[in-house]
Amino acid sequence: MLLARVIPVLLLSGRGLVKGERFSGHRYLGDPINTVKIFDAKEVDELIILDIDATREHRLPPLELVQQVADQCLMPFGVGGGIRSVEDARRILEAGAEKVCLNTHALENPDLVSAIARDFGCQSVCVSLDVKKNWFGKPEVRTRCGSKAVSKDPVETARRMEQAGAGEIMVHCVDRDGTMQGYDIPLIQSVARAVEIPVIAAGGAGTVQDLRQAIAEGGASAAAAGAMFVFHGRRRAVLVSYPSKEELREIRGE
Repeated sequence: MLLARVIPVLLLSGRGLVKGERFSGHRYLGDPINTVKIFDAKEVDELIILDIDATREHRLPPLELVQQVADQCLMPFGVGGGIRSVEDARRILEAGAEKVCLNTHALENPDLVSAIARDFGCQSVCVSLDVKKNWFGKPEVRTRCGSKAVSKDPVETARRMEQAGAGEIMVHCVDRDGTMQGYDIPLIQSVARAVEIPVIAAGGAGTVQDLRQAIAEGGASAAAAGAMFVFHGRRRAVLVSYPSKEELREIRGE
């Protein structure tokens, strides 16, 4: 059985890293390469880099940055943002990423998932489901940085992405993103129980216990976090961190 992973998620805007809450109010954090070097030194399991402007600006994440990350680190990493074709995926993967992370264009065109999986393998495709509750408290799957609702059923959407060829699903709770108040465990559970492929929990982690809960109770194969790994204390001072080896054993239930 594969060990559960703990994954930092870095948000790229322009040439810098940012982090906000609930997909808004993003604050500049610093240079992405410096942060990547720190995570590499901490021997993180995996890294996900998402360009939050790429889809809106009709472009890919900077390929030279992807190449720099590949040159600077030994850890596997995925890249997302603006990927709308097999050729786009090819360019990201050839630049050094292990996988592409799809959202908007995969959910609006599931054939894209199938085409990329056919050419590069299911393991190279992660589909992120950004889930936000509507005015009635019902979950909706959203695209375009959480601004457009495309489905009222996260479970069925996850199944469709699995059938299309996704090798992994990331379930990202928009309402908890950046709050460090804990994951939406029922949401993660519902998706993890519905698919056979690995599920990454994202949105809300603030403690080692949160990471452990996503795996032990949520059934996730990986726990991802952003704010928890870049902020420290009530004032949210910028400090890059990652669980110790002892904490990782606790998270994985070893």
